[in-house]
Amino acid sequence: MTERTTQRPEELSDDLPAAVLWDMDGTLVDTEPYWIETEQELAHRHGAEWTHDDAMALVGSDLMDSGVYIRERMGLDLSPREIVDLLLDGVVVKVAHEVPWRAGARELLAALGEAGVPNVLVTMSWRRFVEPVLEQLPPGSFAHVVTGDEVPRGKPHPDPYLRAAALLGLDPRACVAIEDSPTGAASAAAAGCPVLVVPHHVPVPPASRLTFADTLEGIAPADLVPLTRRGGRGRR
Repeated sequence: MTERTTQRPEELSDDLPAAVLWDMDGTLVDTEPYWIETEQELAHRHGAEWTHDDAMALVGSDLMDSGVYIRERMGLDLSPREIVDLLLDGVVVKVAHEVPWRAGARELLAALGEAGVPNVLVTMSWRRFVEPVLEQLPPGSFAHVVTGDEVPRGKPHPDPYLRAAALLGLDPRACVAIEDSPTGAASAAAAGCPVLVVPHHVPVPPASRLTFADTLEGIAPADLVPLTRRGGRGRR
């Protein structure tokens, strides 16, 4: 991926966030149904049980944590890494066929880029799943990409968002994170980011640093300014 040269923090407008840190699954794209379908296919091949509640329990989670959960829940004689590879094999094929974008996400991403605000993708998916999604976006849409196989601890730990801010040389408190799940929102908040939460497949309970919206449609870069000023509270 070609990376866009980002502006130094002092060059950014005081009226906009220093950066926006994006979750991918459920926020930028709606790939959760692909993961759920692939999990169900895996369970079917092994004659195992897999419920909707099981699938929802993994939304936003680190892939290796998901592999451990699936191994125990399905009783598979496979390592967590082998399970993750099987899931990725199935989901990558589906994404290559069609990328299901979330409403308003690409528009906000483009508007932030035009305003000179750097974007970073912060996802627990692994690099080989992320690449087909990035290929469908204009080059340089993201200044950096942080994936689940590149951090020591995944969401809900703060590590992914701390790494994203560090790559830009920024204080996480000056960066707005956009998330859709409790796990992701907890990760971003623990890193110190004000968080815009657009719940999708699972509800997200109110908490400090979280501001809620029903959709990204109609949201402009200037709408993110109040989040960094008040630390993220309330509902849009």
